[in-house]
Amino acid sequence: MTPESGQSPIDPTKIAYVYMQMADHIEARIRSGELSPGARLPGERDLAEEYGVAHLTARRATRELRERGLVVTLPAKGTFVAYPETTGDGQEE
Repeated sequence: MTPESGQSPIDPTKIAYVYMQMADHIEARIRSGELSPGARLPGERDLAEEYGVAHLTARRATRELRERGLVVTLPAKGTFVAYPETTGDGQEE
């Protein structure tokens, strides 16, 4: 069930905030490698359309992903998948 297939992964009957469902789904896409480090996420309005949610919901999901350290937003550039943090020995945290 992916947004590209025309079906939103958002379940409005689920006992969870819609923005959290959206952030969890995008996180799963990042962890699976579908969205690789450095990849640019669509803009908030495009994400909202893709997931079938309000653009402010997409904005909140993007903020949640930033708080999780999974994406970085550069003003006037966009939001990008963050590169994994590494420890001094070259291992991912």
